[in-house]
Amino acid sequence: MAQATLQHDVRQIVRGEHNDPFRVLGMHRVAVAGEIRLVVRAFIPGAREVALLGTGIVSPRTLQRVNDDGFFEGLLPRGTEPFAYQLRVTWEDGSVVEMADAYSFSSTVAEFDLYLIGEGTHLRLYDVLGAHPDEIGGVQGVRFAVWAPAAQRVSVVGEFNGWDGRRHTLRRHPGVGIWEMFIPGIPAGTAYKYELRGPHGEIFLKSDPVAFYAEHNPATASVVADLRGFEWTDDEWMERRRGEPGKDRPMAVYEVHLGSWKRVPEEGDRPLTYREMAHQLGEYVTEMGFTHVELLPVMEHPYDPSWGYQVTGYFAPTSRFGKPEDFKYLVNHLHSLGIGVILDWVPAHFPKDAHALRRFDGTALYEHEDPRQGEHPDWGTLVFNFGRNEVRNFLLSNALFWIDEYHADGLRVDAVASMLYLDYSRQPGQWVPNRYGGRENLEAIDFLQQLNATMRDRYPGALMIAEESTAWPGVTQPPHLGGLGFHMKWNMGWMNDFLRFVEEDPVYRKYHFNLITFSLMYAFSERFVLPFSHDEVVHLKGSLIGKMPGDAWQKAANLRMALGFMWSHPGKKLIFMGGEFGQWSEWSEGRSLDWHLLENPLNAGVQRWMRDLNALYTKERAFWDSDCTHEGFQWIDFHDVEQTVLSFLRRSTDTGEELLFACNFTPVPRPGYRIGVPRAGTYRELLNSDSAVYGGSNLGNHGSVASEPVPEHGRADSVRLMLPPLSILVLKRDEE
Repeated sequence: MAQATLQHDVRQIVRGEHNDPFRVLGMHRVAVAGEIRLVVRAFIPGAREVALLGTGIVSPRTLQRVNDDGFFEGLLPRGTEPFAYQLRVTWEDGSVVEMADAYSFSSTVAEFDLYLIGEGTHLRLYDVLGAHPDEIGGVQGVRFAVWAPAAQRVSVVGEFNGWDGRRHTLRRHPGVGIWEMFIPGIPAGTAYKYELRGPHGEIFLKSDPVAFYAEHNPATASVVADLRGFEWTDDEWMERRRGEPGKDRPMAVYEVHLGSWKRVPEEGDRPLTYREMAHQLGEYVTEMGFTHVELLPVMEHPYDPSWGYQVTGYFAPTSRFGKPEDFKYLVNHLHSLGIGVILDWVPAHFPKDAHALRRFDGTALYEHEDPRQGEHPDWGTLVFNFGRNEVRNFLLSNALFWIDEYHADGLRVDAVASMLYLDYSRQPGQWVPNRYGGRENLEAIDFLQQLNATMRDRYPGALMIAEESTAWPGVTQPPHLGGLGFHMKWNMGWMNDFLRFVEEDPVYRKYHFNLITFSLMYAFSERFVLPFSHDEVVHLKGSLIGKMPGDAWQKAANLRMALGFMWSHPGKKLIFMGGEFGQWSEWSEGRSLDWHLLENPLNAGVQRWMRDLNALYTKERAFWDSDCTHEGFQWIDFHDVEQTVLSFLRRSTDTGEELLFACNFTPVPRPGYRIGVPRAGTYRELLNSDSAVYGGSNLGNHGSVASEPVPEHGRADSVRLMLPPLSILVLKRDEE
């Protein structure tokens, strides 16, 4: 290397402007007086002296200080062959440390990985990017890699180098925009960030987009985490969940916000840790008979009131409740109890926090440059650029990561409707049409199809659930048939209609009967989940029990009836925490649920109803094995508007067993109410929401009722029932 060129390189390195210090630093062959020699160069600001150690030299060889900024160089004797070496550094305070030289290690990213990343098809992107504890040539350290194609320089900074961005500038792979480096001597638990020099020379710090752990907010540094070593004990569960998920199985989901489900008041009202949650939540969900929990986003996020839906660390379980291995413990323990774990996942948008993805390399890297495409007007967030291969790859591999690394049993994909429509929440002139002039986001549609097809291929037992609030066709149809490929879709239409109905004073419900019957017109067009979610109990909407009309007794009765009707309706079930025992106050992420309410008989009764309802639901196949076909449902009578009573059958197409449901939506008892039955016999009352054990008035049918040969509702036989006020009855014919 010519002396003038070297001096120029040295100046750039000292200034932090060099984009390829691997060409200068470390061990290199150089031409000196017509012969090839080895030279070692190091840039270590704050060092008083640097000496070379290694098998290729007899004794430590002091490197020459080139300048006062900390640049050192040493020419090795003739005939010296390349060897592994270390540097002995004497600092200005006289302390001495021996270290391997990060610039002595070759690239840690294979050409094949670079090819797949550039193509956008690297399904295990998280194996390459991020910070990975590793051992190379017997040296312990960390592999760092990050995608930043427009950056002039990318460095790793932390306490280990005094947060000096000149010390560890990464190696650049210009064709793909990947920067990478192995830094020796860094242990797991080390905080770090990337310092980037943008395309216009600006210097800024960023967290790692593929970090596996992060500092607790308000701190924003990433943290090196070793995800290896956790001993999973859920092999039997993982094997059992293979196959088409959820279709012909019971599914009653308990939706949970980890930070507010339960707190520890005697310790400053702190939230439970992941490990505490594993046992307390696991015990509660098991006792209540739910089959799954769905966790509001556990991915790292800086702002508590976002509930986790504004993600800054897509690959990091939040540090609020513990470390990655602690979150694995939570999932593993729930699996040991037979409880599935679904995670909320947010691929539609991300926040504008300066330390995160926004303009990551100084350009609109993950988002669109045009705000008409790149900003979400409702949420003040940025929209992912689904047309960019690397962005799609980032999201696709992230979805797979949670199934692979954390054994999640599925993902509930948030805000799918906002991904499908270019004009979502936008006025004319505020959006850019697709190439055909339409409003459909073709790139996002293609991404969702790719995501679901890939998930089905690699993890066939993992549930993919869409939170989609429009009438988009084929959400749960396979991609090869033109659908989006989800296994299930939240039935937002049913939820909105039913809540509107039950919020009505019972006197007026007869005028709105269509709100609860209309859903059966489309109930089998998709595979649905019926949700009473967190979104329905925030922002002044009130609690679930608070929506119900009447006094406290009537509110509780209405809630029991509503839950019973929901569980009897075709579709899988989901309820947000607190709804199962009649939480009175609106939910807040900043405090615990009001568990003391269970001292009140009405609240305790609602909870017992939920427990018994779940127990019957999982036991009786008629509730769930034909959720997705009209053969599993049959009306008995949906015309009795005046008395506001509905009756219908649920049937198991597997066993042929039937359940009869009768629902009285008014506070008026209906004695002697006649309902046609499919076969003569004795019908046992399996559940009665008005039972005294649930806080009801204890009207009912003394456990069973015999049919009579009296035609009704087009059937030859019928039963005369006492329909209690604001109630639902579940009956089953005794087999001879």
